[in-house]
Amino acid sequence: MRESITHLEVPVKREERSVCLGPDGSAAHVTEVLGMISGRWKLAILFRLFAAPTLRTSQLLHDIPGISQKMLTQHLRQLERDGLIARRDFGQQPPRVEYALTASGRGLMPVLIAMREFSRADIRRKESAPG
Repeated sequence: MRESITHLEVPVKREERSVCLGPDGSAAHVTEVLGMISGRWKLAILFRLFAAPTLRTSQLLHDIPGISQKMLTQHLRQLERDGLIARRDFGQQPPRVEYALTASGRGLMPVLIAMREFSRADIRRKESAPG
């Protein structure tokens, strides 16, 4: 039977647990990011804005089936507050507003894409496992 790795050792001294678990540790930072992207529609919004440089609210409503105007507005405001997207108001009548990823939002996308690829590989592994 092959031995499997069940954990990876974090490269810090044992007495420096706060580096991982303290209020400014790794776990706290990852938890903060997970909070920023949690929500039924946030990932869909981020992936759509990654695929297109800028999108208007009406385009996002059209592209994300099942989302309501209220939820889209709520999630857009939260993503903007967290610095992942930017809102550009043209000050026109009728109102014209566009959304785009910020530098932070673009920086997060490789992580989300890696998570997607991990999920795809995990599904393939489960499908090919004897069972």
